[in-house]
Amino acid sequence: MTFKDLLHETYAALSGNKVRSGLTMLGIVIGISSVIAMVAIGQGAQSSIQSNIQSLGSNLLQVTPGASRNAGGFGVSSGRGSAHTLTLDDAGAIGSQVQGVAAVAPEASGRYQIAAKGTNTNTSVVGVTAAYASVRNVQIDTGSFISDQNDSSGAKVAVLGPTVVTDLFGDSAVPSDAVGQTIRINQLEFKVIGVTAAKGGSGFSNQDDMVYVPLTSAQRYLSGGKYVTAINVQATDAGSMAQAQSDITSLLLGRHHISDPTQADFSVLNQNDLISTVSSVTQTFTLLLAAIAGISLVVGGIGIMNMMLTTVTERTREIGLRKAIGATERDIIRQFLAEAVALTLIGGIIGVAIGVALSYGVTALGIVETSVSLPSVLLAFGVSALIGIVFGWYPARRAARMNPIEALRYE
Repeated sequence: MTFKDLLHETYAALSGNKVRSGLTMLGIVIGISSVIAMVAIGQGAQSSIQSNIQSLGSNLLQVTPGASRNAGGFGVSSGRGSAHTLTLDDAGAIGSQVQGVAAVAPEASGRYQIAAKGTNTNTSVVGVTAAYASVRNVQIDTGSFISDQNDSSGAKVAVLGPTVVTDLFGDSAVPSDAVGQTIRINQLEFKVIGVTAAKGGSGFSNQDDMVYVPLTSAQRYLSGGKYVTAINVQATDAGSMAQAQSDITSLLLGRHHISDPTQADFSVLNQNDLISTVSSVTQTFTLLLAAIAGISLVVGGIGIMNMMLTTVTERTREIGLRKAIGATERDIIRQFLAEAVALTLIGGIIGVAIGVALSYGVTALGIVETSVSLPSVLLAFGVSALIGIVFGWYPARRAARMNPIEALRYE
């Protein structure tokens, strides 16, 4: 049997009962489209989370305070980051004594009520130095950022995030409308000197819903203390981050007179470690989604096997006739395998098209970001062919082993 003859016989067999062939392919279509969509959602979520983390700054290390407790170490912990254990002197020591550090930007943050022109909002106010913009990758849309002069003089100036501009000045307000205006933070007046470019985010992690003021102003007028809530450190490159993290830990342990590292009153977060952890979690999540969707592929494969077994029974006399005129077992196997593989490949093509359409549809509707990758599409085609071979082999083998005389007698 030539390849052309094989294609002709396959087409004739599948088109002979279009409804049954279509329903058989439906399981493969649903399975493949589900796998494509689920993997796209998982990969999109991973890319989105990684992008959000990297937008915080490049080669970033963040030093945060430990948890505050009652005197004597007893009582309920207030959670990490609540203790007053980091100072500007710590930040200065990191910048001058640790190798592989490009810049250091301490901050003092808290949530305050912000008011302007009869409107108000409650949001994060971050006291920063001029280096904060480059370390944390903050871009200015209009106006200017906090300068060294603003910080040294303790000026009452503020830089707003675009969400704060909308909350205070209305949905129709543009960034330039806010510059030059006066806002009140904790009942104190601050002049707006700039608006940051939109970066995105949600909830407490929304970088667009922040107000930046000079660090000295935040300590003097808002927090009322000399402590900082975090020290942002930018390493010179990704390769030096691990060593810088170790050196910062050793330096602060010495400065805080702590001999046991497990009792450290601070923690050093490595951005690369965070990205690796998040990537591992999202990859596991993606595999779980794909596995759940893949169950429908197994169901679809069983459906194909059921159809092919029914087809073998219906075409028993045809099989006997073919063998009687010289068809070999190999010819029979090829014929029925070709039909099974054709069903799965056609279903796979339709499933990939639907899966890609669903993925882009989810993104277009703004539900969640998705990412369709070529490997996942190729994998879908490969799985389709494999299912056709695996679940079509037994019916094809059963047909090939029929006794031609008994097959011809079959009614």
